[in-house]
Amino acid sequence: MLKNLFDEKKAAEAAAYFLFRARSPLTILKLMKLLYLAERTSFARFGEPLIGDRLVSMDNGPVLSLTYSHMNGEVTSSENGWDTWVADRAAHFISLRKGVRVTDPDRDLLELSDGDLEVLRAVWQEFGGLDQWQLVEYTHTHCPEWKDPKGSMIPMKPEELLTAVGYNAEQAAELVEQMKTRADMRAALQSH
Repeated sequence: MLKNLFDEKKAAEAAAYFLFRARSPLTILKLMKLLYLAERTSFARFGEPLIGDRLVSMDNGPVLSLTYSHMNGEVTSSENGWDTWVADRAAHFISLRKGVRVTDPDRDLLELSDGDLEVLRAVWQEFGGLDQWQLVEYTHTHCPEWKDPKGSMIPMKPEELLTAVGYNAEQAAELVEQMKTRADMRAALQSH
């Protein structure tokens, strides 16, 4: 696992993007699958994460661990983070926070780069029309980095995801080293 790469604000805005596109609440499971597929697509296209979350295999497929904790209200949101954009879960559903207005993601979601928005648009176009169980089936059959945890949870290494999306072992190792350098720089900046 890479520490200090998780970007709560980007996770929140990526969730807001999908909630805006859905025009209604999404199940936690569907939103998580869309966010995971966005993270996976970012790794495939750019060799780096969109959100930088800890990746794990759970029974219903791959999960962004810290984002999932935010969805469940298990962690405190930072300023302008998850709770700014996303309402507390209502049963199995997540929605935009009351009063949040996203009218144009390119203009309103400022933490997301053009590349991030490109990834989110592509994921929504391909997967937005599927229901949560179709997405679970898709991730089980099309994401070889996912391993069946048999009722538990298995951490997933970034190298596993990178090789699953087409990088060779040497390229994956180099990309992970670059991520570690960025994580170290971020940690140094946060300590000042």
